[in-house]
Amino acid sequence: MKYLHTMVRVTDVEESLDFYCNKLGLKEVRRVENEKGRFTLIFLSTDGTNENCLELTYNWDPEEYDEGRNFGHLAYEVDNIYETCQSLMDAGVVINRPPRDGNMAFIRSPNNISIELLQKGPPLDPAEPWASMENTGKW
Repeated sequence: MKYLHTMVRVTDVEESLDFYCNKLGLKEVRRVENEKGRFTLIFLSTDGTNENCLELTYNWDPEEYDEGRNFGHLAYEVDNIYETCQSLMDAGVVINRPPRDGNMAFIRSPNNISIELLQKGPPLDPAEPWASMENTGKW
């Protein structure tokens, strides 16, 4: 068995691509437009390959989706959790669970999918402003 991808439904393609690509740094590797099924699939990856992708599914006919919390979360390893979180904050992304421990943070996508960010290797030493930053919203 081989892991292929994780799928999340999105309601706005441009807003989602801005979040996942421009802010989080993923790369679009493949797109499928299915007129008969009335949906678009967009595959994103961390390294530009078709391995371990995130599949964004956009259904052309409007649908209401729950908050996404029942999905669980996506998880990505980052080289420096503090730099990543600062970059995301500078881009307007709310850090719902700050990396107080130098190891883990949570953010949410425009469609409320929880995304866990984990420090590569051992945790970084606790540092401000993260160490004293409170949780914001849900994560």
